[in-house]
Amino acid sequence: VHIVESGGGLVQPGGSLRLSCAASGFTFSRYHMRWYRQAPGKERELVAAITTTGDNTNYADSVKGRVTISRDNANNTVYLQLNSLKPEDTAVYYCKALGLKYWGQGTQVTVSS
Repeated sequence: VHIVESGGGLVQPGGSLRLSCAASGFTFSRYHMRWYRQAPGKERELVAAITTTGDNTNYADSVKGRVTISRDNANNTVYLQLNSLKPEDTAVYYCKALGLKYWGQGTQVTVSS
């Protein structure tokens, strides 16, 4: 199993980023996928989740209305669109398949002026 997150960076408050997660080594379309984040000194938290077909999504209250999770099963990729970013969104963002133990290296998102 190989998971690679990308798309992070430094952005000003109010800005946007689109994170990508490329997965391989398992049948991607059979797994619900999740995005997590971990800020310095804090526990890892669930940000967003999407079902196998993409028909259903869920979001943490802290990001609801500002974040959209989506997936492309043909390309084994899950995305996280981050809008109206706030300094408190600063964290390393990870994706994970529900039921599998594997994590990627994460991608750093820093929101600062």
